[in-house]
Amino acid sequence: MAVAASAAPGALGTLQASRARLVAACCARLGPRWRLPGSWTCPRVDSTIWARGWTPAAGGAAWQRGYSAEVKTEDELRVRYLEEENRGIVVLGINRAYAKNSLSKNLIKMLSKAVDALKSDKKVRTIIVRSEVPGIFCAGADLKERAKMSSSEVGPFVSKIRAMINEIGGTQRLPRAIGMSLAKELIFSARVLDGQEAKSVGLISHVLEQNQEGDAAYRKALDLAREFLPQGPVAMRVAKLAINQGMEVDLVTGLAIEEACYAQTIPTKDRLEGLLAFKEKRTPRYKGE
Repeated sequence: MAVAASAAPGALGTLQASRARLVAACCARLGPRWRLPGSWTCPRVDSTIWARGWTPAAGGAAWQRGYSAEVKTEDELRVRYLEEENRGIVVLGINRAYAKNSLSKNLIKMLSKAVDALKSDKKVRTIIVRSEVPGIFCAGADLKERAKMSSSEVGPFVSKIRAMINEIGGTQRLPRAIGMSLAKELIFSARVLDGQEAKSVGLISHVLEQNQEGDAAYRKALDLAREFLPQGPVAMRVAKLAINQGMEVDLVTGLAIEEACYAQTIPTKDRLEGLLAFKEKRTPRYKGE
């Protein structure tokens, strides 16, 4: 009993320290200006670390537009910056019809470059990934290309896909989304679900009747993106981080992450703009600052 009693405070301290490190890591992902509230402490983190080693090229947005044109010549990834009432929405269109939009090394490289470029563009609020090929979204990894890879190439290739696409990692993500029992059933049976079945178990949010143009899913995504546009970029960024990280931990740690994320909105101009707009009974004009 004496050993157990003396070990308990140590275990609690270890748990609290682990939570502090996790919350600090989440705070660090927000960039060098962010700090944790209260007793939590967090060292300043260089922005190049936050962006996973990527540094914006000279020229900023002009370089990004140049990349868009470069992609169109290869024609496997089309980058479109929408205008007018859709300004702030960027569409990444996958166009590998001959391979059912499967993910090749070249396509992953282009997607990675495009996303890295968009990260530094403060005018971009929402990204839509769509298929430019009728009847198919993405067939997964390009298995024909993978069959030609050496063993030493397969691991890095899969790691790059994981870094780009959060949904990869089914043995871990699927049980968290639909429960362990059903996840095992689907994984062990390799069952293919249709849209209604996927929605019923919580894998997707919407099922739509296809239209004559064949772009019903894209139009729905565009409608959702338009709903996101007027919201505060800072608040959306930290809310996304709090949700994503909080789902992976216990409730107490999740609430600490939420507190840390909320604290980052307090000194921003967007928060003051929101309060002023409410007072003046008008739509807020958020700038992400």
